[in-house]
Amino acid sequence: MVMDVLAAGESPITPFFGLLAMVLVLAVVVSLLLTKARQSVLVGYFLVGVLIANSGMLGLVGADKNDPIIGMLGELGVILLMFTLGIEFSLGELRHLWRISLFGGGFQVTICGAFGALLAWWAGLPGPEIAVVAVAIALSSTAVAMKTFQDMGLPNNPGARASLGIALFQDILVILFILILPAIYGAGSSFPVGGILSALAKGILFLGAAVLFGKYLNTPILHAVARTRSRELFTLTVIALCAAVALVGERLDLSLSLGAFAAGLVVSESIYSHRIMSDVLPFKDLFLTIFFVSVGLLIDLDEVVEEWVFVLVGTVVILAVKGGVLVGVTRLLKLPLRPALLAGASLASTGEFSLVLLAKASEFRRLDSEIEQILLACTAVSMGLVPSLMKGAGPFAKWLEDKGLAKAHQKVPEGLEPGSAIKNLEDHAVICGYGPVGKSLNEALQRCGVETLVLELNADTVRELCKAGQRVLFADATHPEALDLAGIDRARMVAFTFPAVELTVASLPLVRERNSGICVFARAKFATEVERLKKLDVNVIHDERESGGAMIRAAMGVYQRADLEDEDIREIVAGDHSG
Repeated sequence: MVMDVLAAGESPITPFFGLLAMVLVLAVVVSLLLTKARQSVLVGYFLVGVLIANSGMLGLVGADKNDPIIGMLGELGVILLMFTLGIEFSLGELRHLWRISLFGGGFQVTICGAFGALLAWWAGLPGPEIAVVAVAIALSSTAVAMKTFQDMGLPNNPGARASLGIALFQDILVILFILILPAIYGAGSSFPVGGILSALAKGILFLGAAVLFGKYLNTPILHAVARTRSRELFTLTVIALCAAVALVGERLDLSLSLGAFAAGLVVSESIYSHRIMSDVLPFKDLFLTIFFVSVGLLIDLDEVVEEWVFVLVGTVVILAVKGGVLVGVTRLLKLPLRPALLAGASLASTGEFSLVLLAKASEFRRLDSEIEQILLACTAVSMGLVPSLMKGAGPFAKWLEDKGLAKAHQKVPEGLEPGSAIKNLEDHAVICGYGPVGKSLNEALQRCGVETLVLELNADTVRELCKAGQRVLFADATHPEALDLAGIDRARMVAFTFPAVELTVASLPLVRERNSGICVFARAKFATEVERLKKLDVNVIHDERESGGAMIRAAMGVYQRADLEDEDIREIVAGDHSG
């Protein structure tokens, strides 16, 4: 009965909400199936869109393939994805990986772009479309590559670092190309240098202003809000600032999606970026879900089946040419064979920003339907094959080494080690809270040569620690994303130096889920709290005045250090508690 009503279009549910609900429910089901099969869930989201668009399910919510809500969902997906790109774009990583990014990314994009342009010219496309297809084929899927590196436990592998450097170059390329799209299409078949330079200048000035705003004006605003200790107000302020920046970009005729990227840049340049990231990360998968489903909704399965030969050949050619170019480029940059093959496999496909570019270009003039469907299908299939290619890179490299066709254990070139001080931490201590006890513990561990990272929610304290060069995150220890950013899975110990037992108990299962063998210390004021924590297998420090010294001694035992005498410990604790 309900299905009949829905099919008849008599449901009071709005088409947009109905489509969104359908998307999310099917995404959960498909994700569960693909997770069990150890396949990329991102491609699963794409398949959800294909299923909805080609099974008649759109009719259940009173929509069809030509309904404007499809375009609305697609535009929303692009905006959210561009915001995620902005907030994750790291100028620090770019400085650290500049060599692989500039030369590796430059060569890869040039060669693959030229190959894409040749294919587009052979297909008889006009000038603007040739440029769009060339750049789209040169781009890779950063989301699939980095997620697979994480799943394989290789986030700091030289191949992963090389892939990140090349991906950063591709990110810059797609942003600049989106800037000049109006000038390219506005010129018909010609490419006026003046219009392109004007568009680039306006866009670069806007992005530069966004970075400066984020670094010098946004931080004081967020600092004032953070001092209120209101999480709701902090989140609301971030959203308001991002919406304002995105709107300015749109009003300058730079498109809302570019404004969303600039908004991400604004918050990424703040010392509170880790707190913002911990709030945003839970929604990143939702953003990706909406984007990939919106692209899948554009697929006409009948047309893809009709052109299956071109889809198959196109996918194989893209993977072979891009993978070969990437391996060659990284080998020229002295990367050993194994990580070079891994880097080549990770970026061999076209990617999510290829789809973004095609979507933005369609706002000016749509590609021929057959070519568009082939490109969309090739992107989906090639992205789906990336995890399998990456897992096969290691065995293939070993086979080449066994045959004497490659050398084993080659030296990794400089500049491919993790650039972030936090990402490179291992066997460190995570200190939650930087009151007198946390400060004493941090100083003692550092005197003994133990790496530390502090999680703190006092904005003034975070600023002072940043100035002093201490690794610190403005983040809540009860947030799983904050613990991930702190590298809790690689830490040897975590210390909850505040006496708020409820917060410790809330964070404890999240910590143990990520690192079952970690040593946990916590404070407690009352005997009942001590017993409660001991039942949870926590090393409890009782009595507030002595907790600093006791925790220092216990931590020294974990690290098997004897650098400090009892007199040194008493001096540290007395100094910290005297004020």
